[in-house]
Amino acid sequence: MAETPLVSTPMRDLATLSRPVFAMPDKACDVHMHVFGPAERYPCVAHPHYTLPDGKLSHYLKMMQVLGLQRFVIVQPSYYGTDNRCLIDALHAAGPIARGVVMMEEGTDAKTLDAWHGAGVRAVRLDLFARSGLPTAEIEAYITRMAELCERLGWHLQFYAPGWVVRNLIPFLADVRTEFVIDHMGYMLEEDGLTAEDFERLLGLLKDGQCWLKLSAPYRIAKHRGYEAVEPMARAIVSAAPDKVIWGSDWPHIPDSTRDTGELLNLLDRWTDDARVKQAILSDNPARLFDF
Repeated sequence: MAETPLVSTPMRDLATLSRPVFAMPDKACDVHMHVFGPAERYPCVAHPHYTLPDGKLSHYLKMMQVLGLQRFVIVQPSYYGTDNRCLIDALHAAGPIARGVVMMEEGTDAKTLDAWHGAGVRAVRLDLFARSGLPTAEIEAYITRMAELCERLGWHLQFYAPGWVVRNLIPFLADVRTEFVIDHMGYMLEEDGLTAEDFERLLGLLKDGQCWLKLSAPYRIAKHRGYEAVEPMARAIVSAAPDKVIWGSDWPHIPDSTRDTGELLNLLDRWTDDARVKQAILSDNPARLFDF
């Protein structure tokens, strides 16, 4: 029996957003947000995990002005599976200030891939939550195949994965030559049995491999403990390799779109007090990784 989907809440009023408490660097980029469109135009997967969010591109563009963001990256949500039409249409509408991260079936034809690249796609998202029940060797083989595809296009990989899968993949990922990003700080939850030693191994991968880490969705890690619980992890990531760290809002914060995106942005001021590091995380690093 399919699980009951989470109910997405209405969007927060822009007037109530916290404003940045630090000077936003030029060309600041949000590298992790999602866009949704009308149900009659963009059908969802058969059994979505949540109801259609109120995540319109028009609303996001207004929010960018409030927060001082100038660029963004649309990440394909699980809601649409491998049907990327909503994402591609949003890229065309947004123009050169946007890039995209698709989810795709193996065997997607070259013509489609080239068209996506022309629209601004620069990465493939691998949903390893959906493959978490497979043997590690099968997941590694899948990553290898997708990495080969990315090499031809000049794209990178993005992993949406539970922390325990990330932990099991670290020895393999150390030898992957294609750049890859792990969402949500590696998603290493104590509740899933991840340890401080596991996190240290992830930091080693960040420093020495092709790994990048995304400072995104701290509420998915903190859960009910508050953002203070995430701060040591975030500060350690920034300190380990500030040139391979990027920031994402996870807007529209599924399923709770009442979250304050400005508050999430301001966490970065608690994670580093160095303006040059903030510029790297918000501007320089995304520009390099996403070919802006």
